[in-house]
Amino acid sequence: MKPSRDKRRDKRPQPDRTSQPAARGERSDAPRRAPEKAEAHAAPEPKTAPRQLVRREGALPAERLPVILEVAPNDDYALLDSGNGEKLEQYGPYRIVRPEGQAIWQRALPAKEWNNVDAVFTGDTDEEGMGRWRFPKTPLGETWPMRHDGIDYLGRFTSFRHVGVFPEQASHWDHMAGLIRDAKRPVKVLNLFGYTGLASLVAARAGAEVTHVDASKKAIGWARENQEIARLTDKPIRWICEDAMKFAEREERRGNAYDIILFDPPAYGRGPKGEVWQLFEDLPALTDICRSILTPKPLAVVLTAYSIRASFFAIHALMRDTFASMGGVVESGELIIREKAGGRALSTSLFSRWLAK
Repeated sequence: MKPSRDKRRDKRPQPDRTSQPAARGERSDAPRRAPEKAEAHAAPEPKTAPRQLVRREGALPAERLPVILEVAPNDDYALLDSGNGEKLEQYGPYRIVRPEGQAIWQRALPAKEWNNVDAVFTGDTDEEGMGRWRFPKTPLGETWPMRHDGIDYLGRFTSFRHVGVFPEQASHWDHMAGLIRDAKRPVKVLNLFGYTGLASLVAARAGAEVTHVDASKKAIGWARENQEIARLTDKPIRWICEDAMKFAEREERRGNAYDIILFDPPAYGRGPKGEVWQLFEDLPALTDICRSILTPKPLAVVLTAYSIRASFFAIHALMRDTFASMGGVVESGELIIREKAGGRALSTSLFSRWLAK
């Protein structure tokens, strides 16, 4: 569940975030998973020797692009309106206003609709800054009950404008659940930068054995709480607080493998021991490791990228090169949320996914 992608997208926030803690609501003005964590870090550990990358031989996977994955308004979540640098959203029982740098158009709904809200994010909206929530009606607590496709979880008001979920990811969640059910066999899923756990809960409910990795102890705590609220404590989910790159490297050395890998890295972040993550520097190596820890009959690898100044063609080329000789297809494009009032599409992130078939 990262920041939006406005003019501040290339700034590098101070909070830790090798496991994206942002919710999934904004992607350009707050670090994705690191925003809600204010955990102290030890001095950064020295980096291990860079992974030696060599372009793989073999035919490239087929390609489909651009692919636009859309989330439409529903009873659980709706983008009601947007414009003038803000967005009006419905999260379960609450109407919320948050900054949205990409909404450079005019609002479709009248001012009275924008004023009839339960929470407004105010204060410093810079990527490195912290803000606060204003409650025009009744003061609200930190959490409130939410639901996605029958899975209960908690929404949260955080100081970095996020609310514990990134609704646009529902397209990936639904697709993943279908792959798990259609496999008709045991499926192992690795969710790197897992945040508050919605993807992990969806995968577990569909029948997978899930390993959820996030660098934030707070995010792991929230994810465990969501598992309880979703009444899925009987499902096999390992919750691991660890730097994503280090965990993946260790799994490679151990010979552990997965059928589906999700990774949703921040543009910049820190692991629990001060490990530094920089997307353009570290993403090629992590993508390569993800290939190496797939099972002999893998199903998919899904990469989502927020807050970067790049085209989806960049990560598309990376994924096709990395999965050369494996067949399948690489689909790349954007995740969007369809607005209810004006029908406009709000782009939230870039993605690229390799599918075995």
